[in-house]
Amino acid sequence: MLMPLEHHMECALSLARLAMGFTSPNPAVGAVVVKDGVPVGMGYTQPAGSEHAEVMALRQAGEQACGASMYVTLEPCSHHGRTPPCTEAIVSAGISEVYMALLDPNPVVSGQGAGKLNDAGIKTHVGMFQQEAYDINEAYVKHITTGLPFVMAKFAMSLDGKIATKAGDSKWITRDEARKYAHGLRYTADAVMVGANTILADDPHLTARGCGGRGGAGKMQPLRLVVDSKGRVPPSAHVFEPPGGVLLAVGTPLDPAKKNGFLEAGAEVLELPGREGAVDMVELLKLLGKREVVTVLAEGGGDLLGSLFDDNLVDKVLVFISPVIIGGRDAISVAGDGVDNMARALRLSRVEIKTFGEDVLVSGYVKH
Repeated sequence: MLMPLEHHMECALSLARLAMGFTSPNPAVGAVVVKDGVPVGMGYTQPAGSEHAEVMALRQAGEQACGASMYVTLEPCSHHGRTPPCTEAIVSAGISEVYMALLDPNPVVSGQGAGKLNDAGIKTHVGMFQQEAYDINEAYVKHITTGLPFVMAKFAMSLDGKIATKAGDSKWITRDEARKYAHGLRYTADAVMVGANTILADDPHLTARGCGGRGGAGKMQPLRLVVDSKGRVPPSAHVFEPPGGVLLAVGTPLDPAKKNGFLEAGAEVLELPGREGAVDMVELLKLLGKREVVTVLAEGGGDLLGSLFDDNLVDKVLVFISPVIIGGRDAISVAGDGVDNMARALRLSRVEIKTFGEDVLVSGYVKH
């Protein structure tokens, strides 16, 4: 049975989950102000540049915040960024103690937020539901500590390991329930990445639709990132249609006529040095990190996924498995160089299994 303190932190975690997908490049945080055992203020992080969770909760609590406790999923910031320090707001409100699930890994914050609260005579407690708080902001943690985006590889496959038929057809390996869940993953991503072959075979829009109002709002859409070393994607493809932005990563040099065609279609063209005729994925991710792209959802196809696995660039894997047999030596699987013995095979940790009707989702984290 959860203790009352734990109930309050669980509430803060639930609030933080509501913010996921809206706060990048900031972390998704939830906060609860409790007075005499009763919540009097709640809040979660607003889009970047707006109020943080602590300020939202304090605003709702008003004068009742004086002498109250705060439960927050991440250490309050102590520096001037897009907004003033949350520690100043907490001190000014008269909060008596703060429970933090996780210290902020940001070097300009880590430990300093708690330190400023302690210096002001506010008791601090750290570590309640730490793993849960980490999971909510796993992408933020990677980006703020490495400068690189958190990469999720998502694909659907048959029981015999095929992600498309020999003709390139993959519509649809999984059924509606699994596809809706997979589509919803775009809601939390800053960028959805596919290779040129996926555009040529499926002509997808790559938008996040029907997700809490995000679909249809261009500024809220994930960046649509197409990796196309030779510029083979036609400017008439659906991916260039509104809403949302499009970034085309191509090999250098790209034919000027092709580049102009993409620009006229509304895309941004990023020319990158190639490796063996392909876009250098390591350099691409470095540039994305500098642009504050925190989370990348790689949806295929086989060549793109293979290159990401070969370069050890994937952080989390989500594989939907459907009870169908595709067969065929030439049917498409995850490509790349792969490994030459099982001892070098990529193995996942913290594996979870979910079912969606007859389809199964296996997810886990890559050990780096």
